[in-house]
Amino acid sequence: MQDYKYRRAGTRNIFLAVEPKGGHRQAEVTASRAKPDFVQFVGRLVEKAYAGAQKIHLVMDNLNTHFRSSFVEVLGVKRAEQMLARVKLHYTLKHASWLNMAEIEIGVMDRQCIGGRLASEAMLKSEVAAWKRRRNQAQTRIEWKFTRQDADHKLSRHYIS
Repeated sequence: MQDYKYRRAGTRNIFLAVEPKGGHRQAEVTASRAKPDFVQFVGRLVEKAYAGAQKIHLVMDNLNTHFRSSFVEVLGVKRAEQMLARVKLHYTLKHASWLNMAEIEIGVMDRQCIGGRLASEAMLKSEVAAWKRRRNQAQTRIEWKFTRQDADHKLSRHYIS
């Protein structure tokens, strides 16, 4: 009998923002997914990737870092309000991450790029950057086929009368 030994080399977080109709995505590997990491990622979206946008809509799950209070805690009230003036937060229902296009894109990234274990953070960053570059150059879009009528049918039991 032979036993398989797995040596864990650590974990990393990947923040991913997807522009489904524009075929563009931003991906960033971080050591953790704590509030400061999340706020800094959104800050880079606001200040660099979408600097010319009047309003950035972010559809997110309900992770404990994904709330306005995280911005206030990390940046202070004034800076948080300045950043969030350009951001509209939308939340998926609990247990409905399949509604989040970034989650769909993460599944694609996992299959095409990081499905196996990678030996180092540098290799992970390199693979994610190459994957992002390929997807962005091809302007790969997400064809969203889930309609409002589909949502009403599937989610009506969650609606409040």
